[in-house]
Amino acid sequence: MRVIVVGLGVQGHKRRRFAGADHVCSVDPANRDADYRRIEDVPPAGYDAALSCVPDDPKVSLLRYLLGRGKHVLVEKPLWAADDADIAALERLARENKALCYTAYNHRFEPHYVRMRDLVRSGALGKIYRCRMFYGNGTARLVRDSEWRDHGAGVLPDLGSHLLDTARYWFGELGEDFEVKSASCYENRAPDHVVVASQATSPALELEMTLLSWRNHYTCDIYAEKGSAHISSLCKWGPTTFTHRTRVLPSGRPLEDNVTLEQEDPTWALEYAHFKQLCEKGAGTDLSNDLWLNRLLRTLGAVAIKEAGTGS
Repeated sequence: MRVIVVGLGVQGHKRRRFAGADHVCSVDPANRDADYRRIEDVPPAGYDAALSCVPDDPKVSLLRYLLGRGKHVLVEKPLWAADDADIAALERLARENKALCYTAYNHRFEPHYVRMRDLVRSGALGKIYRCRMFYGNGTARLVRDSEWRDHGAGVLPDLGSHLLDTARYWFGELGEDFEVKSASCYENRAPDHVVVASQATSPALELEMTLLSWRNHYTCDIYAEKGSAHISSLCKWGPTTFTHRTRVLPSGRPLEDNVTLEQEDPTWALEYAHFKQLCEKGAGTDLSNDLWLNRLLRTLGAVAIKEAGTGS
């Protein structure tokens, strides 16, 4: 499969690296290392798919151009649009042209995320009561120095989209009954620390995201009828540990299984291989997850901006 990279920034360089020999050229209006400045300048006959690593604002128009020409697209999360109808229209366009539009959430390929999904689906935990996740980066200064990143709802669409997608990946349909518990602008113009929680969703969810965790970190705690499950850290920050505790009745120290991994981040290579496989087998486009996330992030984002007192 011949692929191009559109947007040769940090993400674009990663995507180009893992596309390997499939990569044929890159597009970026500002990066002098790119082969082309505009997507329109790339001969359509020269590629089959595009890896879209551009900011939110131009995403819809770029995808409209690519999908309209039957090109498969991997687009960096979140697939944002000012109007839900734009995402629905992209789905129709992709299906009409037999092109795949795939939104990249690389954490789904994190080994312990897959382990958690399998444990939840196995039923070994019984009824799941609560899930709490924390995702912290220490990138407040870098974000503040980037005009396009330090705007809008800030950390919420950036890291919150990962957390919400992960919850749906593990638990299935969740609804939209979430609320912002707190939102703050400690160092940035846009919110850099946000906590959201579900109100009636089962299991109950509490999601905390921040740009102020000077050592990057991720944790997850799931509490359930027959035990609990926990993740500490990600492969990219390793070591990362998965813990499954089996409840002892009526009370007592639970039986405990631990798996600790210390390895390179496998998610980028695995996700590209997954995307390529979907393209090769002619998988259809389904943007229902993106529609859900877009509605939810837009609603929560408006509240976060208001609560944080920012004019972003």
